[in-house]
Amino acid sequence: MKGLYILLAAIIFTSCQHQSKEDINKAKQASIDSMKVEINKQRVIDSMKTEMAKIKEEQKVESQKVESQKVVVVHQPANGNATTTTTTTKKKGWSATAKGAVIGAGVGAATGAIVSKKKGEGAIIGGLAGAALGTGTGAVIDSKNKKKE
Repeated sequence: MKGLYILLAAIIFTSCQHQSKEDINKAKQASIDSMKVEINKQRVIDSMKTEMAKIKEEQKVESQKVESQKVVVVHQPANGNATTTTTTTKKKGWSATAKGAVIGAGVGAATGAIVSKKKGEGAIIGGLAGAALGTGTGAVIDSKNKKKE
């Protein structure tokens, strides 16, 4: 009978050790998975920052173009006493890249909030992913529009 108790104790002891190894491995894998998620989030954030910098640079270049395209019209009456100056500037809208980023962020945030159990986190992740996809789609549209011009 003593032998049976010793055998039972040995089996329980080894099974407990095996279970703790599995728990450690699960914890390691969970840590690795969460790190991968954070890396992907940071990648999206970095790409958005890059795109925003590109958009700002494009806006700066476009504003310089607009300033150089100002038209000055001077009307001189027959007697030459009064002078009127009128300047017109060409108003430029949003680029397709910017529109795509904003629309993608909105749709992604809404979808992420609806689908996720954690609404705030889902909205943030969805918004970032949607903005990244929208930016890419808008960039493709912009490149096609530039080829047409």
